[in-house]
Amino acid sequence: MISKKLLMLLAILFGISISVQAQIIVDENNETDEEDELIVTDKSGHEEVIDFPEAMTYDLDSLLNEYMAKTYLTEEDCNLKNENPYYPVETYIERLSRMPTVMEMAHNNVVQNFIDRYAQRLRGTVSYCLGAGNFYMPIFEEALETYQVPLELKYLPVIESALNPRAVSRVGATGLWQFMLATGKQYDLKINSLVDERRDPIKASYAAAHLLSDLYKVFGDWNLVIAAYNCGPGNVSKAIQRSGGSKDYWQIYPYLPRETRGYVPAFIAANYMMTYYSLHNICPMASRLPAQTDTVMVSKKIHFEQIASVLHLDIEMIRALNPMYRRDIIPANPDEQYALRLPLTDVNKFIEQEDAIANYRASELLTNRIQVEVNDYTPTYYHKSKRSWKKGRKGRIGRHSKARRGSKSKARWRSKARGGKKKSSKRRRRR
Repeated sequence: MISKKLLMLLAILFGISISVQAQIIVDENNETDEEDELIVTDKSGHEEVIDFPEAMTYDLDSLLNEYMAKTYLTEEDCNLKNENPYYPVETYIERLSRMPTVMEMAHNNVVQNFIDRYAQRLRGTVSYCLGAGNFYMPIFEEALETYQVPLELKYLPVIESALNPRAVSRVGATGLWQFMLATGKQYDLKINSLVDERRDPIKASYAAAHLLSDLYKVFGDWNLVIAAYNCGPGNVSKAIQRSGGSKDYWQIYPYLPRETRGYVPAFIAANYMMTYYSLHNICPMASRLPAQTDTVMVSKKIHFEQIASVLHLDIEMIRALNPMYRRDIIPANPDEQYALRLPLTDVNKFIEQEDAIANYRASELLTNRIQVEVNDYTPTYYHKSKRSWKKGRKGRIGRHSKARRGSKSKARWRSKARGGKKKSSKRRRRR
């Protein structure tokens, strides 16, 4: 018998099933660029179109334009040939079976199609993700370990966001783990006009690990968990029901939304490529890890420009280290402090000069006023009437306007007209 706690968890998850990480827009009539889809042929020759994960279609140049990539990733010469070698199917099956994972890493023609796409057309994106992974994988592993989630799920953000913390999907999913707004708030991520913790690599990773753990309590199978992460637990439950009750992802596969059909195969293929990239002649981008950083709690409202100017720091670096602040403003106050991440050598400088930073060009950069005075001047209005001008109290003038008097005269005229008819009728009766 299902416990009350599990039923409550199920209700919460189903309540947000529409808004969970879904990058899905189900429109079978939509024309899709071939970069965004895969065509898979089954044993009987039937062709099926599968949506490709949105993040893996991002333009590589835009990914490399991010501060962390520009500053700490470099495309160095590689001794490997820039070509994908041929391997028989048995080799892929054997390699997948050797991966030390809790999750099932099964091989089939759908998984193979995704591996081929990564190894050929998306070689540059794989190289970028391998380099960027040096920044993010330790954070992901720590969060997943905290909630006892399999560590192979650290590659989920590869297909969710291509490891871009500022990524926003076409339906508004945001950050490395692509949280929708309602789901992010459900897992205690602060989201408002100035702050979006879905972009915070650390907080979003712990929220994602928590969500994955909750989904496993419902479905008890990790393939179903990441399918539900993509399209919501409601869609997965419907697929299970339509399949006759099977809880095997590959059995409920035909009943899932089109993009989710490719989601688990894309995840398996990402695990394969992040493990065996060198066997496909892919060189990871060389990374130079940034200098050590630390956080300081801020208790005053501060703009990034103030920090950059007073401490002589690159504002792009401050933005890269603090992607959760949407408009370069830390909306802190003594009752609600916010964390600011800075290079380790600059943390003490910030503490020593916090007052000077908060006062620097404050009226210019922080334009929202706390208190304002109302203009209590009583204006003089000019009217084109017999009364050439009139000064009203508290601005309430013109109560006896021409239009209003006209409306009264019309009413009198109507009453006279009606009264005239009544009088004439009385006279006729007397006669």
